[in-house]
Amino acid sequence: NYGVDYLNNKQPHFSPVPSTWKKMLNILLFWAGKNVDAFRCDMAEMVPVEFWNWAIGEVKKQFEGILFIAEVYNPEQYRNYLRIGKFDYLYDKVGLYDTLKNIMINNQSAHSVTGCWQSVDDIQSNMLNFLENHDEQRIASDFFAKNPFKALPALVVSATMNSNPFLLYFGQELGEKGMDSEGFSGLDGRTTIFDYWSIESIRNWRNKGQYNENLLSEEQKELRNYYIKILQLCNQNKAIREGQFYDLMYVNTGKPDFNPHRQFAYMRCYEEELLLIVANFDDRPTDVNVFIPAHAFEYFGVREDKIKAVKELITNEKYAADLSKDSDFSVHIKGNNAVIVQFKADCRPLRVKK
Repeated sequence: NYGVDYLNNKQPHFSPVPSTWKKMLNILLFWAGKNVDAFRCDMAEMVPVEFWNWAIGEVKKQFEGILFIAEVYNPEQYRNYLRIGKFDYLYDKVGLYDTLKNIMINNQSAHSVTGCWQSVDDIQSNMLNFLENHDEQRIASDFFAKNPFKALPALVVSATMNSNPFLLYFGQELGEKGMDSEGFSGLDGRTTIFDYWSIESIRNWRNKGQYNENLLSEEQKELRNYYIKILQLCNQNKAIREGQFYDLMYVNTGKPDFNPHRQFAYMRCYEEELLLIVANFDDRPTDVNVFIPAHAFEYFGVREDKIKAVKELITNEKYAADLSKDSDFSVHIKGNNAVIVQFKADCRPLRVKK
């Protein structure tokens, strides 16, 4: 009845604490004492949530700032492992990751992203977004997209759609292919965690103990700079870091000049800044007219009917167009890319979240 007691705000008790629990706690405390930042807990849903409630609570008594990240693949258990288990974050694998992967290889509509955020809207800040990890095949591998640049629109969506964290796997920003035939792992498009191994992209970049930009190819430099730009925006831009989110897909589906299967559009807003973000999962460049409903203005509490665009934040190109209620805003997007158009505005958002 531990979980029931917890939900009823009763103090749970253990009599006695299982021996295995104590051993696992000692392991956690040992590594926490080595100043690790966080624990990524493999298949956490296979361990009773009551254990995590106890163990995480005990660790945080001594190491308050340490984070716990859970791999939970059953969405019905998400809230239990956050609220009862006390995890800080959950991998958003079976929702956003799987959806973006299918969109990248043209097996799913970009409009499907809407259902991803809607299903976890109440716990969105606790979902950890990612495009690669040790379990998944590398984007550039022959088993996935074969081209690391096909991930750019997914990167923008995964990193900027909400204020929750984004995980960048090592070598991803260099287009690591993961096409080594490692001993135990084998040739599977993944980076082994079972073998004593190094990956080509990092190995070529690091020379004599130092990272040398001159050792990267022009494509690797271009890809890495794009990742740097997006992650810097996530950390420095308040509309992305803290702002409210508004999905524009419900008013743009069925329009002849917007393809909901290959484009995804949304807005972010914070204080004096309004952003229009459009991701293009098509290989071809396209001109898109994005309809901005009056409700978006009302939701963000924007007081003016017309707002002047400032610039596109990825390229820093200047814009000189107005944004008006119930009208289209035109953008040109490269293939497998995105635009983030910045507007100056006075945003006073509604208290009720959409």
